[in-house]
Amino acid sequence: MFLEFKKEVEHVLKEALLAGVPEIVPPAVAEALDKGAWEPELELEESEHADISSRVAFSLARTYKKSPAVVAEEIVNHLVIPAENTLISDAVAAGPYINFYVNDFFLHKTLRKIKEGIEPAGEKKGKIIIEHTSANPDGPLHIGHLRNAIIGDVLVRVLKRAGFDVETHYYVNDMGRQIGVVVWGAERIAFDANKKADHAVADVYIAANRLVEENSEFLEDVDALMRNYEAGDEAVMKKYEAVVKKCLSGIQTSLQRLNIRHDLFVWESEFVRGGAVEEVMEELKQKGDIKLDGSDSALLLKLDGIEKELVIQRTDGTSLYTTRDLAYHRWKSDRCDRVIDVFGKDHELVSQQLSKALEILGVKVPEFVIFEFVSLPTGSLSTRAGRYIAADELMEKIEQRAYEEVDKKRTDLDEGKKHEIARKVGIGALRYDMVKVSPDKHITFVFEDALDIEKKGAPFIQYSHARACSILRAAEERGFSVRDYDASLLREESEIELIKKLSRLGYVIESSELKPHLVAKYVREVAEWFNLFYKDCPVLNAEEELRKARMVLVDCAKIVLSNALDVLGIEAPEEM
Repeated sequence: MFLEFKKEVEHVLKEALLAGVPEIVPPAVAEALDKGAWEPELELEESEHADISSRVAFSLARTYKKSPAVVAEEIVNHLVIPAENTLISDAVAAGPYINFYVNDFFLHKTLRKIKEGIEPAGEKKGKIIIEHTSANPDGPLHIGHLRNAIIGDVLVRVLKRAGFDVETHYYVNDMGRQIGVVVWGAERIAFDANKKADHAVADVYIAANRLVEENSEFLEDVDALMRNYEAGDEAVMKKYEAVVKKCLSGIQTSLQRLNIRHDLFVWESEFVRGGAVEEVMEELKQKGDIKLDGSDSALLLKLDGIEKELVIQRTDGTSLYTTRDLAYHRWKSDRCDRVIDVFGKDHELVSQQLSKALEILGVKVPEFVIFEFVSLPTGSLSTRAGRYIAADELMEKIEQRAYEEVDKKRTDLDEGKKHEIARKVGIGALRYDMVKVSPDKHITFVFEDALDIEKKGAPFIQYSHARACSILRAAEERGFSVRDYDASLLREESEIELIKKLSRLGYVIESSELKPHLVAKYVREVAEWFNLFYKDCPVLNAEEELRKARMVLVDCAKIVLSNALDVLGIEAPEEM
């Protein structure tokens, strides 16, 4: 509903600007208006002092040489709020700002639309391909991969809700040295059949890497494997395929546990053997500033504004990850309107080089969501050295911690129900903590904080949903029902503010396109307002007509909490 209110504000504000010519807008703008060529930037923003506020007077003041406060007052004098079917109660000039407020009709319509399941749906906006996770197939996902995967998955959910056709890719690095070491190692070291597939692959990688580090001659064998794989040797290809698929099967199991799926797994070797990488290299040689790296004859691409050159071909003639990545980006660019990559901070330079090289090729540049690293209070991460914290281990621990809390507080539940709630709470806490702050901020994941209801993370929000379900169950047990209700009875501040907050889900989704933390912030605020309402306003013990109105409000809060949690990929338990 808030999106409808915003659109109405935009309409009446634009009409006021048109009506105010020439008092408000400059003569040049007035001339453009006559030709229908002026679309004003209304500069609407959220405000603590209004339901929505406009800063348009600031920009007009600069061009028309009047004070912003005078311009704001003149605009308000020309505002015409419709007499009927409007969502706006009032608009006032507050210094340089123009503040707009919702009316009772807005509040009533919000509840009705939520109850009827009429959620604002974005218009179809084209196709987006999002690549995320893309961990090397040399072992299990670790805590660093988790943030990539969860941010990427929430972006997918947000963009789908906003009206985009979204395809999710996992780019499989099957040609890097790490996987070459695993394939070489698998010829000498047996996989542990008792371990999850990706963990068994990691064991072989760690052991094989130690052998290679201790004996440089083995590295020559690995390099030979890599060359033969790139050349399309069938026997070598089968070995690679077996190892990579084995590792990916374990990784997919972990992702499914996190409620994450990919539409397509794209192997980088496809672009080498299909000729796309060779085409990219030849085109860069023709269009780019290429130089040879000394006597070794590696090919380097110089990029404007970037000090470090991009190596596009090794001395032995084989391609590099970045070159193959260029071919992959050209391929997917032809299949969508927008390309989005979720990269770790360590890939920031790569993203800059990738963008510049794609510009040379005339390929649309991807949008990047760069995330800072996540760590535990102690410990470092290195698959090569065997010092990684596997995502599976992290999930096991947080679910166990969640179970201990459930077991302590809900002795009335059977074991199956306790474990089900613990799973939802544990995975929810993990997902929420990975996206609750902006991707560009480093986070330290602490089990206790993630699961602490007082910290207002996922368990706090899930508990608010469960509380709403509990109220509605109790109402049903007491024979209370709602056929007709009078929303005008909801006059307490906490009731009105809760309704306003519930109205904003569609708006938040539209505003959160590449900022998943805004959805996390929003759903926490909904939970906070719901709990304040619950504290201030009795529901089941209220007088009948008021009780019915408050039951509707509880039901609407439950619906919005569930929907918002779903955008975050978090389950909404009905009891905790």
